[in-house]
Amino acid sequence: MILIIKRILYPLLRTLCISKQFHYLPASLQALNFRQSASQRKTSNRHIYHAWLTLLFSQKHLAQRLANIHHLYRDNQKHEIISKLKAEAQNTGIHWHKIALTRYNETFIKHSIARNYNSWIEQSEKPNLPSSKAIAQALEAMALQPLISVLLPIYNANENQLHQCIASVLNQSYPHWQLCITCDTSTLDHTKTLLEKYAAGDKRIELFFCKTNKDITAASKDALALVHGDYVALLNHNGLLAKHALYRIIEELNKSPQAAIFYSDEDKIDINSNRFEPNFKPDWNPDLLLSQNYISHLAIYKAELIKTINGFRVEVEGNQNHDLLLHCTSQLKDEQIVHIPEILYHWRFVEGSTSSYSSENTNPNNTEVKALAYRFGHSAAEVKIEAGMLPNTYRIRWPIPRPPPLVSLIIPTRDGYQVLKQCVDSILEKTTYANYEIIILNNQSSCPDTLSYLQSISADHRVTIHPWDHEFNYSAINNFGATLAKGSILGLLNNDIKVINGGWLEEMVSHACRDDIGCVGAKLYYLNDTIQHAGIILGIGGIADHVHKHFCRNEPGYCSRLKLVQNLSAVTGACLLVRKSVFEEVKGLNENLAIAFNDVDFCLKVREAGYRNLWTPYAELYHHESVSRGANDTRKKRTRLRREADYMRKHWGSALHTDPAYNPNLTLIRTDFSPK
Repeated sequence: MILIIKRILYPLLRTLCISKQFHYLPASLQALNFRQSASQRKTSNRHIYHAWLTLLFSQKHLAQRLANIHHLYRDNQKHEIISKLKAEAQNTGIHWHKIALTRYNETFIKHSIARNYNSWIEQSEKPNLPSSKAIAQALEAMALQPLISVLLPIYNANENQLHQCIASVLNQSYPHWQLCITCDTSTLDHTKTLLEKYAAGDKRIELFFCKTNKDITAASKDALALVHGDYVALLNHNGLLAKHALYRIIEELNKSPQAAIFYSDEDKIDINSNRFEPNFKPDWNPDLLLSQNYISHLAIYKAELIKTINGFRVEVEGNQNHDLLLHCTSQLKDEQIVHIPEILYHWRFVEGSTSSYSSENTNPNNTEVKALAYRFGHSAAEVKIEAGMLPNTYRIRWPIPRPPPLVSLIIPTRDGYQVLKQCVDSILEKTTYANYEIIILNNQSSCPDTLSYLQSISADHRVTIHPWDHEFNYSAINNFGATLAKGSILGLLNNDIKVINGGWLEEMVSHACRDDIGCVGAKLYYLNDTIQHAGIILGIGGIADHVHKHFCRNEPGYCSRLKLVQNLSAVTGACLLVRKSVFEEVKGLNENLAIAFNDVDFCLKVREAGYRNLWTPYAELYHHESVSRGANDTRKKRTRLRREADYMRKHWGSALHTDPAYNPNLTLIRTDFSPK
């Protein structure tokens, strides 16, 4: 076994990076030839070292990396991992060394934009589909088997697509359904004949033919009038239900009888029935729903809930489904909204889809704004609803109290003159939010330039300098800064942050002031304009990691999430706002976590206290990641990192394995939202 160590210089970042990785080389090796791939054009390999390792040493460290990062072996002991690998080898006939190296190499794949969805279907979805026998046995034991009414409004639907759509309901493995079809005076000859044929063949199908042409919302209301079921599912004529869609809903209903809304993942399907673009959704995410109708299909509602709110609103034609979700979810508790992380709906996007159903729907933005305004009710005058950065997305500008609250920006530093000056000067020069103070915590700086700068900047009435004469501990130094803060909102900032847009603080304050919001995070870039931070997902890499890392600045990200305000389990402490009352309620940062994971731990404490954490793409800053404290390149630093990682695993346990802002079908090895 050989250990290759590369020292790579990134010219744009001005950063020296060290990469270490095991490689197996056969005994017959005569020579090594290193070549730079096309993807490495922006990097320069300054030095490459190699060292031969013993087999036992290699096995030990390989197993440790699998335990730390790979989802199949997380939290296993090293000897348990070796046993698992040998058992897999026995079952497959492949030598366990080869399997071990394959798994090990998987942990180094950081950005895989196009994972093979067909492979996921074959390897992950199909093996987990229930058999007819298993479903029959399960139904016999289920206490709740309500009737589900499926609403299907149609107008001039393609004949073949309509056949497939109705067939997907007829083929459901759950038998207790009702299909409520309203035909909105279709002009195609085949439509009425086809519908009457289906209705004659199955008494569970009910038809209503509109006498005059209406629109999709009115047609949906007519379909709702046919409902006899306890639950209502929405289906478009260009959509298909997966065979076990309704069965999985009922299965979840028996586990969560209090639930009033269920929703699933979905994908798209082309004219040749090829599936593509899976949308693996997060669990209930209210701020994401305000930004975009991320729930979409498949959505199932308790019929009583829809009747309580008087069903669809005709004033929001074209956006009636989003309006229905906003209206219904505002009436429910979080635990009444259940996400089923399975592809239960296939959406065929074609001309004539229900999103462009009505000729009167000339300005869907206006109806969407109206739907969002309905959601806020009497508070609508206080919020400002704007178009988002992408089509069919929206931005909510939340009100800031008057007078605006004082924000205390806490910046620890030890020397680092250039980055510190850039950080503080950019705040003072660009920030449009006026009511803030900067608290610089001087952690034993000795650089003359730094000391001189601190002395000069202290002349600004917005800046105060305070000494912290102890060994660096991120949690302890920020806890100390919080005791000095005069503001009702605390801002944790690294000294290597640089402001980009002047409205960053106003945006973050507007969310931090909301009663239900805890930590607020920003969108951070490396100096080469790729993503450094767009939120933290639990479980990736063993504990947690930033997602969308190294995506380009203007990319939309997975399902547009790089452009949408959303709730996340954690955000980085490099730029984090939180109300001081919340900070004190959870007793600040954990000082046992001196360097790593303290921000994740803090965010989880805030979430545990009942608040939602939030990330916004409308606050943009640069981050020279770890310029001040450097990399984990010494034995002492690596020992400390392992100790802090062990604390996180022991303290948070299973919470690190199930992030509600993520989807269990997505990878825990990479940060790019590719299928697991």
